[in-house]
Amino acid sequence: MRRFRAAVTGAVTLSLAFAATACGGGSATGGGDDSPKTLTYWASNQGASIEVDKKVLQPELDKFEKQTGIKVKLEVVPWSDLLNRILTATTSGQGPDVLNIGNTWSASLQASGALLPWDEKNFDRIGGRDRFVESALGSTGAPGQDPAAVPLYSMAYALYYNKKLFAEAGIAEPPATWDELVTAGKKLTAKGKNGIGVEGSNLSNNIHQVFVLGKQHGADFFTPDGKPDFTSDGAVAAVKQYVDLMAKHKIVAPGNAEYAQNQSLSDFSKGKTGMLLWQTASATFKAQGMKDEDWGVAPAPVQSGEPGTGTATNSMVAGINMGVFKNTDNLDGALKFVNFMTSDAEQKILNKAYGSIPPVKTAQSDPAFGAPAVAVLRDTLATSATALPQVPEESQFETVVGTAVKELFADAAAGRAVTEQSVREKLEKAQQQMPKK
Repeated sequence: MRRFRAAVTGAVTLSLAFAATACGGGSATGGGDDSPKTLTYWASNQGASIEVDKKVLQPELDKFEKQTGIKVKLEVVPWSDLLNRILTATTSGQGPDVLNIGNTWSASLQASGALLPWDEKNFDRIGGRDRFVESALGSTGAPGQDPAAVPLYSMAYALYYNKKLFAEAGIAEPPATWDELVTAGKKLTAKGKNGIGVEGSNLSNNIHQVFVLGKQHGADFFTPDGKPDFTSDGAVAAVKQYVDLMAKHKIVAPGNAEYAQNQSLSDFSKGKTGMLLWQTASATFKAQGMKDEDWGVAPAPVQSGEPGTGTATNSMVAGINMGVFKNTDNLDGALKFVNFMTSDAEQKILNKAYGSIPPVKTAQSDPAFGAPAVAVLRDTLATSATALPQVPEESQFETVVGTAVKELFADAAAGRAVTEQSVREKLEKAQQQMPKK
């Protein structure tokens, strides 16, 4: 998912909401006009602000209207509202025709039956399944089922670092392992800067970080048959390692425990923080006035060695998918719109604007996606990124485990001890909150 606004409190009720409806919400108009020449589109907030997104998207929607005669009514929905808005639409039957979703929600929303399945016939309407990168397709729904959405923007985590602050602290190279990151962080804090920024109150970001660390410790958070497994030794070690950046190593400022609205990016852009683990941050840095030459990017750390698969995973497969509500009154128009947005030309335009990577293979040939900052992300997606569990309960997982991590950061910020036992207790509590199978 993009931008990591605080995860939605309503996510924990996801299974109840889905149980209440066998079909989705959708309207060709979003309220009253039955003309097939109109579509409603909920876009996720990808840019530095909603206004930035409107400036990026509206010219493309105007282009689509000129080509097809179909007007697209755009609403950019903040991440803090998006999941709740979608859940309400699935139960009320009143929603958009087309929408963006965080790719980690795909299996959860698929279980609602609200979204149009992308079978071979529907994929053929947009040029075929083979156009898309396989790793991006891996986050479009549960294995063995037709995808609930198609990839729109692909992203991966990387380590961003401030070149000037590194030079002042005598750090020659970006850290490649977690031990090196802690060492670099302590050198930065000794110079009066924050070592690394986190979004401690941002539940989704917390999940993304501890999921990757979990993979590095041999934990998946779910068993092969989809049951929650939050209290394994690997899961406990992953959460503790992440929170210990503040609790033990003191390279995260205590105030970061309350961050949930991208404040860590602002601190980095202002030169207050030396490092940041983020996905596709270059466009935000530019919008916040940071020059390209001021920062560098490197693969996110691993425990030892080099990034790869399994315990060398260093990113989740991040990104945005595009879905269609099954009961739209304008299915033909909706499919034309998805075809337009996933065309090579639009993929290049939109992913350049947002600093993300096209999930469409042929669009990646554009030289812009070979630039060093983007190449790190592209290589990570290709070689060392893993999709979050594609299970119906994934959104509840983000809420309950993300909250556990938030509470542990609050403990660390307040000077309370964060121990293996306290971490395990938080994760046991989180597991008890998951739906029983």
